Amino acid sequence: MPTERPAPADTPRTPPAPAAPVPAPPPERAARPDPGPGPTLREPAAPRGPADAPRGYRAVFAVAEFRAVFAAHLLSLLGVVISELALTVLVYDLTGSPLLSALTFALGLLPYMIGGTLFAGVADRYPARRVLVVCDLLCAACVAVMLAPATPVAGLLALRCLVAAIAPVFTGTRMAALTDILGEGDLYVLGRSLLRIVSQSAMLIGFGAGGVLLTVLSPRGAITVTVVTFLCSAALLRFGTRDRPARAGAGGGGGNLLKESLSGARLVLGDRRIRALLLLFWLPAMFVVAPEALAAPYADAIGAPPAALGLLLCAMAAGHVGAELFVGAALSPRNRSRIVLPVAAVGLLPLLVYVVRPGLPLALAALALAGAGAAYVIGLDQWFVDAVPQELRGRAMTLLTAGLMTVQGFGMALAGLAAEFFPVHQVVAGSGIIGTVCTLLLVAEVRRTAHGRMSDTEGRDRADRHVTSR
Repeated sequence: MPTERPAPADTPRTPPAPAAPVPAPPPERAARPDPGPGPTLREPAAPRGPADAPRGYRAVFAVAEFRAVFAAHLLSLLGVVISELALTVLVYDLTGSPLLSALTFALGLLPYMIGGTLFAGVADRYPARRVLVVCDLLCAACVAVMLAPATPVAGLLALRCLVAAIAPVFTGTRMAALTDILGEGDLYVLGRSLLRIVSQSAMLIGFGAGGVLLTVLSPRGAITVTVVTFLCSAALLRFGTRDRPARAGAGGGGGNLLKESLSGARLVLGDRRIRALLLLFWLPAMFVVAPEALAAPYADAIGAPPAALGLLLCAMAAGHVGAELFVGAALSPRNRSRIVLPVAAVGLLPLLVYVVRPGLPLALAALALAGAGAAYVIGLDQWFVDAVPQELRGRAMTLLTAGLMTVQGFGMALAGLAAEFFPVHQVVAGSGIIGTVCTLLLVAEVRRTAHGRMSDTEGRDRADRHVTSR
């Protein structure tokens, strides 16, 4: 299933006892550090394990269920990227319309918020494995219908919307299921990090592979690859992961799914702490996409060769992957938590280089640094999973995914609109300035909510977490 791109969720926390056994935490299980100015949480003493016990990313891959999730994610993501390229070419071949061809790409983003809001209740209402497998099979069926020569262009676009509406439900359910597979500590954080890294890398590899496939196959032939990858993903998840009960109880109590989904969104967004963390995921992402959205006109403005466009589009992803690998492998859970707010606050500043209308080398360096700034998310993942009650986790993570995709599309549209009235380099620099100011205000809110959360919860429901204040 597709996941977060470019890159590509309070009620008081009183989680019920888990309905199914959760894997024991790794020896280096992370404390739940708090970013705010309130008392600092002390990391629990880690139990001693064998000297050769796997640590870091190796420890995540040591979990068999995660290996199945990882392989399924890689396969389906490559298939989706290839199908996006092939479907765009197919629509253009059938219509000769650049607008409809571009709309095919846009329809991969627009339905995310609809699906993530209206169907989020599925993630908590039904067992995670069943939801994931059914989502994969539904997407495989939609793509299979695209292969029929009789399917009209309107049908192709409608099916593209349906796949995109299913995507946030799948991604949110998988994110919540990772807490069952890896626990809620450091393994979960590193597992999420690996899936993000794969998303960034697969986008680059997938577009390259799609281009190669289209030299030897027809667009519909290339789309066939996506059907196979969805089916393989469904098989890996069905036979490679354990069946666990639904978080919200069997069948979610039989209530109305739409009402349940909207109620979950209200609970998530109505909580000040969770809302602040959601915005810290979303807001920087909305502004950082401006240079990618305007890469083509900027390359033209500075007289760069055609190959420069590919470099401008890849630089940010390369910076993100490199920084996230470093943060995940080299920093302790405590240090990853400490850098969240400082890195988020300055992450958009490299875009200010565009004020001087930089040439290609300086622009690439600025984009790589802006991409590296997204590494703050690896620590933010831990704060988020700590803040969300277990019974809301699937809906919260579905909303997180849907919102992230939506704000990135909105940010691209705003950047394009602004570039109609101002020079491209000024628009990108302006995104860096405005985004930094907004992020600084948001960082202050995150600090305030962290302080409040400590005072509310320090005295209750903490004994089993072995957390003390200094």
